[in-house]
Amino acid sequence: MRSTKAMFTTGGLAVLLLLAGGPAFSADPVKIGVVDLQKILETSNSGKAAQNELKAQRDRMQADMKQRGSEIQEIESRMQRESMVMSKETREEKEREHRIKVSDFQALQRKYQSDLQEIERKLMGRLQNEITSLVSDIAKKDGYLLVISNIGVIYALPSTDITDRLIQELNAKSGKKSGP
Repeated sequence: MRSTKAMFTTGGLAVLLLLAGGPAFSADPVKIGVVDLQKILETSNSGKAAQNELKAQRDRMQADMKQRGSEIQEIESRMQRESMVMSKETREEKEREHRIKVSDFQALQRKYQSDLQEIERKLMGRLQNEITSLVSDIAKKDGYLLVISNIGVIYALPSTDITDRLIQELNAKSGKKSGP
């Protein structure tokens, strides 16, 4: 008797859910969009601009580090050449200067790495905000229930990919900003 009652309750619950959800099943199909963020970064004007700005900063910092490294190498080679003719006090002073330069070099290297990470975070955050805003507009306008990044997606129908449309709108938006 209990099993019949449990089966009836479970079956009744399923029928109620079907009846209650009936109109939802007859509605338009669920629209899900997929976005390839890497492709946006590589091909959109905003993504390219962010990458170029980051590269310019990195190149400037690397050039400065290369110059400072050359100065340290010059000090080392000068110390080696002149070590035999230097007095003990002069040699110790030069070694101390060398240690300070090396320490400053390492501190600057850490600072530049930190600065680059901060610049990258800001640039990518700005781009992500632009993308999120556009995705939200597209989703509302076209009735998407869900738009996800393709990271972690094993399979998606090509028709669900809205990346190219997003890139077009992002480029159009960035074109309006840079216009007169």
